[in-house]
Amino acid sequence: MAGELPDLHAHVRTGTGKGAARQARRDGMVPGIVYGGGKDPIAINMPFNALLKRLKQGRFLSTLFNLKVEGEEDVRVICRNVQRDVVKDLPTHVDLMRLRRTSRINLFIHVTFINHDAAPGLKRGGVLTVVRPEVELEVLAGDIPDHVTVDLAGRQIGDVIHIGDIALPEGAKPTVQRNFVVANISAPSGLRSDDNAGDGEDDAE
Repeated sequence: MAGELPDLHAHVRTGTGKGAARQARRDGMVPGIVYGGGKDPIAINMPFNALLKRLKQGRFLSTLFNLKVEGEEDVRVICRNVQRDVVKDLPTHVDLMRLRRTSRINLFIHVTFINHDAAPGLKRGGVLTVVRPEVELEVLAGDIPDHVTVDLAGRQIGDVIHIGDIALPEGAKPTVQRNFVVANISAPSGLRSDDNAGDGEDDAE
């Protein structure tokens, strides 16, 4: 299971319509709506600066959050839309969807590499090149893995590790159908230089 979900803080918005939304923006808030999960929608306001900071961190639309609204129970949500000002490109409205534990969602999950000492290729000076430090997986909202693990034991120089080589947590599957590369073990730079020099000598002959 993943660690604690990042919190999103919001307030219930009193009043609806464009007038209430405009007032929220004047007060330094971003209006939004929380819907789904078998409950009635709730109009909310989110602090502009806190939301902008989250957006700048990236992958806001694929991160699961714990929404904290005063007077309401905490709930898992995922953002489904962020409306932006066409000129300033700043957020003007947010749509958040509640998730049941059985909901399936796409999230980026961190990749962890273990048993470096048991990889002959690394012992010989090979370099582990991580192509994807995170992989996008379809997972259950109630069973989100903290990471996926790549075992480097027995890996040699030249080995390429694909997503299909990794044992994924139960219930998780890649969002991309092709067997993409996650990492590889390349030859040390000195060895590559020697090989290239050798190739040049052969060409000269």
